[in-house]
Amino acid sequence: MADLLNIGLSGLSANKTSLAVTGHNITNVNTPGFSRQDTVQATRNPQFSGAGFIGSGTTLVDVRRSYSEFLSAQVRSSTALSSDVSAYKSQIEQLDSLLAGSTTGITPALQKLFSALQTAAEDPANIPARQLVLSEAEGLSKRFNTVYDRINDQNQFINKQMSAVTDQVNRLVTSIASYNDAIAIAGANGAQPNDLLDGRDEAIRQLSTFIGVTAVPQDDNTINLFVGSGQPLVVGSKSNSLQVVPGQGDPTRSEVEFVSGGSRQGVTSLLTGGELGGLIRYRAESLDPTLNSLGRLALAVTDQVNTQLGQGLDLKGQVGTALFGDFNDSALASLRARAFSTNSGNAQPQLNITDTSVLTTSDYRLEVDDETATPPTFKARRLSDGEAVDVTAVNDGSGNYTLSLTQSNPPALPKDQGFNVTFSAAEFAKAESGDLYLLQPTRRGATSISTTLDQPDQLAFAAPVRSEANLQNKGNGVISQPDLQSTGTAIDIVALKAAFPPLTLTYNAAAGDFGGLPAGATLTRVDNKGVPITPAPTPLFQPGQQNNFVLALADGTQVSMSLSGRPENNDRFDISFNQNGVSDNRNALKLADLQNKQTVGVDPTVTGIGTGVSFTEGYGDMVERVGTLTAQARQDSEATGAILKQATDNRDSLSGVNLDEEAANLIKFEQYYNASAQVIQVARSLFDTLINTFR
Repeated sequence: MADLLNIGLSGLSANKTSLAVTGHNITNVNTPGFSRQDTVQATRNPQFSGAGFIGSGTTLVDVRRSYSEFLSAQVRSSTALSSDVSAYKSQIEQLDSLLAGSTTGITPALQKLFSALQTAAEDPANIPARQLVLSEAEGLSKRFNTVYDRINDQNQFINKQMSAVTDQVNRLVTSIASYNDAIAIAGANGAQPNDLLDGRDEAIRQLSTFIGVTAVPQDDNTINLFVGSGQPLVVGSKSNSLQVVPGQGDPTRSEVEFVSGGSRQGVTSLLTGGELGGLIRYRAESLDPTLNSLGRLALAVTDQVNTQLGQGLDLKGQVGTALFGDFNDSALASLRARAFSTNSGNAQPQLNITDTSVLTTSDYRLEVDDETATPPTFKARRLSDGEAVDVTAVNDGSGNYTLSLTQSNPPALPKDQGFNVTFSAAEFAKAESGDLYLLQPTRRGATSISTTLDQPDQLAFAAPVRSEANLQNKGNGVISQPDLQSTGTAIDIVALKAAFPPLTLTYNAAAGDFGGLPAGATLTRVDNKGVPITPAPTPLFQPGQQNNFVLALADGTQVSMSLSGRPENNDRFDISFNQNGVSDNRNALKLADLQNKQTVGVDPTVTGIGTGVSFTEGYGDMVERVGTLTAQARQDSEATGAILKQATDNRDSLSGVNLDEEAANLIKFEQYYNASAQVIQVARSLFDTLINTFR
């Protein structure tokens, strides 16, 4: 009877535990990360009798959780990937709406400005039309400023969000280290603490929503976590942390440092996955290039419009005044070159734009290699593609250095980068070898553009040189209005008046060319593209067809023009300074033509058509790039969401609690419990019968 009683008691105990485990499963059906548990039973050691081995009941050997490390790892990696894409998508959709919007983008403001210029060119003396040009220019400047501010707001949000995310990461890392410690202690007896394991796995899953981690299980049931290129966040019961700090080169961009004891390491570029990885990826792939592209466009508009205005005359006969502010102002030039906070020296160079047409959308890193060399040596690298850039330092004789940067790959085609860096003698004295500088030639272009001209009569719509055929000419020769070739600097009225007092070209029918050229001047026949015809035609002028010429004076002044018709011998053609060109609109037409002129992203090593894009095309390319990335992000979001759902479903199919199954288990274990109780009742009855026999 004692054996039967023990057998019943073992069944009673085992089924009681099974009922408790089933109830535990049911009550935790909604607990995040909970893995279903079940009991594992085994028979007790049998006892030998004369008839053989007789069983002695059952025993519980384990309370096992339904768990797969492979499925859990899939959930972690899918969570990190999905959170990364989700964070990226939420940011780039805002950028796409801003740039492509009909009321928020740059294109409408650009079109309004050039439409106003075309209207003003139809009546260049009309003051209201000129005032409209100023108003639309102001509107374009404000639009650039507003778009920059909105994008910069995103940058500030990313900085704040990076801090918030790293706080969550550090909290979870500390919690996981505590779990590891508790698991190691609880598991010392050989049994697994299921609920602690579930809690830790859920904490790691939550951590994966913020940052991608690599989990490495250990023999003592602890898990070590690593980020980046192997930086240990958790090792056993010890944890390290991440900290967000202002960037060494650009304090407006937060960077992430890995902190372990007293050591720090910058890991921003190494982090992937999770919300933090998505924000960092968005900033590097989309936000920074967009700010640079927008700034390059603003600089190009400023440069091209101001330069063209400097080639014409206003209503008072004066050289045109710049419409937009000077982008090489000393304060702006200093902001484009940022000294790293880790520098030994405290020199502050300036970055001046030299050619907006060849500017790239990249930032650069400049390093002082050896400031004691003669001349001093520097290293530079373009950050967008990691390409090394050659640096040439020139001393002006007073200790001031100008650094020119050119791409030397391939060496046969060096490419100017469109800017130079200057160190005054006083500033260079503060530089030390190893000092680093972040060069951002275009980053602030959109926020620094401003309209400075407020007098409509100072808009230079007239060309500075005019021509006419003498009224006494006998032939029907016709001369076109001359086009003064730009040198990139504003015209000099005094020099032009001296060069064209007027200058008279006299046709020599016998020689087939023109006399009356001043000393040192040349008249060259060119084709429709302005290229000199070689060898020169004989005679130089061909009657009855259009003849294109370039007149070059001894002082370097050049004008292009065409002569056609059939002039008679000694017919004269005058070229003079446009003293009273109030109704002249030739420079206004050139300003309007800038809308379609290829002036952005020009490759200086390539000649011909197609080496650059216009203002509108440049902005369109930027909008198209962001739109493509947005569409890709939406597709990635759907794909990663589906992958995460599949991974979660796979895990839940194994580890999730099924209430129907648990309800069936309740009934089953209750019946087992009742049956075991019945065994005890039988043993009791037998014992009572035996006792009563001896009474």
